[in-house]
Amino acid sequence: MNAERLTDPERQDDDYGEHALRPQTLGDFTGQAALRENLGVFIAAARARAEPMDHVLFHGPPGLGKTTLAQIVARELGVGFRATSGPVLQRSGDLAAILTNLQPRDVLFVDEIHRLQPAIEETLYPAMEDFCLDLIIGEGPAARTVRIDIPPFTLIGATTRAGLLATPLRDRFGIPLRLVFYTAEELHGIVSRGARKLGFALSDDGAFEIAKRSRGTPRIAGRLLRRVRDFAMVGNTVADRAMVDGALLRLEVDALGLDAMDRRYLRRIAEHHGGGPVGIETLAAALAEGRDTLEEVVEPFLIQEGLVLRTPRGRMLGEAGWRHLGLAPPAGMVAQLDLLRDTDP
Repeated sequence: MNAERLTDPERQDDDYGEHALRPQTLGDFTGQAALRENLGVFIAAARARAEPMDHVLFHGPPGLGKTTLAQIVARELGVGFRATSGPVLQRSGDLAAILTNLQPRDVLFVDEIHRLQPAIEETLYPAMEDFCLDLIIGEGPAARTVRIDIPPFTLIGATTRAGLLATPLRDRFGIPLRLVFYTAEELHGIVSRGARKLGFALSDDGAFEIAKRSRGTPRIAGRLLRRVRDFAMVGNTVADRAMVDGALLRLEVDALGLDAMDRRYLRRIAEHHGGGPVGIETLAAALAEGRDTLEEVVEPFLIQEGLVLRTPRGRMLGEAGWRHLGLAPPAGMVAQLDLLRDTDP
C-alpha cells in the first residue's frame, strides 16, 4: 500500500504545513468541548496555586490534536515545553538528562508513551511521584544507587493505544483525557479558519465539503485543505463546492472520505465473496496487503461507519457498505444483516 494515503490520520512527511494551522490557545481550539472546559479548570487551578499541574494523559485516535493540546497547556501555564517520544528514549540516562534540565513547573511531553522501554518506565515512576531519580552508578560490586532530586514538573503523555500502557504507569496520570472524533460542523470551523490562515478564498460550502470528507480528523482536514489550495491556485479559481468536489475526486477521495484503497477493500468483499463473511487472511492475500495494514489502517474507519462488520466468522459488508457501492445485497445477505444490525461487531 502507498504509505502516503491522503486519508491516513497518522502524521506524514508533508504535514509540516499543519504547524501553521494549529491553534495557540484553548479559546482558539475547536471541538472537544467537555475536555477543553475541564482542562481550563485544571490549568487555572495550577496557575493560582503556582504549582505544577497534575500529570496528564491524552489518548485517542491519531490526528485529533493531542500534541497541539500539550503545547497549549504549557503556553497557558506560562512554562517551558520539552517534547520527546517513547521510541527515542532508549536508556535511563536519556530520560535523566531531560528531567534534570527542566525548570520548575515545566511541561515534558512524551508522544507515543505506550512505546517506552520497561526500564525507562521504572525510572519514570519515582520521577512522577516524588520528583526524584533513582539511578545506578557503576557496575558489578562497585555499583551503587544514587538519588537525584529534580524540579517539580508536569508530564503529558500521548498515546493512540491506551490499552498497551502498563497499569502502574497509567495509574500515575491524575488527569486522563480521551479525545473523540470531530463532527462535520466542528471540522467546518477548523477548515474555514485554516483557509484564512493560508490566505486563500474558500467558500462556506467548499469548507463544509472538505469537512465532510475528513473522517472526523483535523489532520486529514488540513491535508485536504492544502491540496485543494494547490488546485485553486493553479486553476486561479475560487474554491467553491463544485471546485472542491472536483479536486477531491481527482485525488480519489469520495463523498464519504474513502480513498481508492478503501473502495478496493469494499468491492473485494462485495464482488468476490458475496458480501462475506470472509477471513482477514483471505482478504490480505487477495489485496496483496499485510494483515496488520488492513486491521490498523484500512478497517477502523470502515467499521466505525458501519460499512464493514467484524464478526466471529470474518468480515461482512454492512448495509451502509452496499449502499455506498450502489449495489443491492444478495437476498440471503439481507436476513444476516438484520440479525447482526443490533449486535456488537
